[in-house]
Amino acid sequence: MRNVLLLCAALGLNAAEPEAKDKIPGYTDTPVIAGTTWHVHDPARPQPQQVRGSCLATPAPADAKVLFDGKSLEAFNEAKWTLENGVMIAGKSDIVSKEGFGSCQLHLEFMIPKSCCKGNQSGNSGIFLMGLYELQVLNGWESLTYADGTLGAVYGQTPPLVKASNPPDEWNSYDIAFTAPVFDAEGKLVSPAKVTAIVNGIVVQNGTSILGPTRHKETRPYKAHEAKLPLRLQFHGDPVHYRNFWIRELAQ
Repeated sequence: MRNVLLLCAALGLNAAEPEAKDKIPGYTDTPVIAGTTWHVHDPARPQPQQVRGSCLATPAPADAKVLFDGKSLEAFNEAKWTLENGVMIAGKSDIVSKEGFGSCQLHLEFMIPKSCCKGNQSGNSGIFLMGLYELQVLNGWESLTYADGTLGAVYGQTPPLVKASNPPDEWNSYDIAFTAPVFDAEGKLVSPAKVTAIVNGIVVQNGTSILGPTRHKETRPYKAHEAKLPLRLQFHGDPVHYRNFWIRELAQ
């Protein structure tokens, strides 16, 4: 064993490290996230605990706007996703709502097919509130990735309180209460966006302040924008399934 350790040291290896497939990917050359000591997508950032929840298949309330009810993709611009058996399937590009929204309550359900779960960061997609602020969709059941990029994270900023993912081929629910950012007449930020998110009945973000638009490997400051902007669901190479997508506008 001593000879093995000496050889590993000479090669710059750690004999106790897990195999490469089990390592958490990430970066340490990215900006430090404001208010933390962690880099954006820092692989050393602690991983949330896994907690099993139950998909909440919640019908749309009477005052909700239904964006997808299993019948058509008419609520979206240039929809390149497919519609099969009452489910819309991510493909080719992101899908964007025709209508803009600000502060809102949002519900949708998603399922990550087992067939697309290969390697880390599988089942990749995302919900972009106002097209700018992403809550991550991912195979959080078995994939390994940086904590601020797993299911339920405010992408690149705040990991979820817990991982509440169901296994691939099972449906998950996302319930979101979002408060849009406020800017003054000169375009200065008055109050940041905030979000509470519940995955499979479990709180994963609790009144979390969003630090600015979310981007891969970056931090970005707020820039004044319209009070209402379209929602965007991301296509990131995986055929993630979505259903029962509705939204309620909230006074701010």
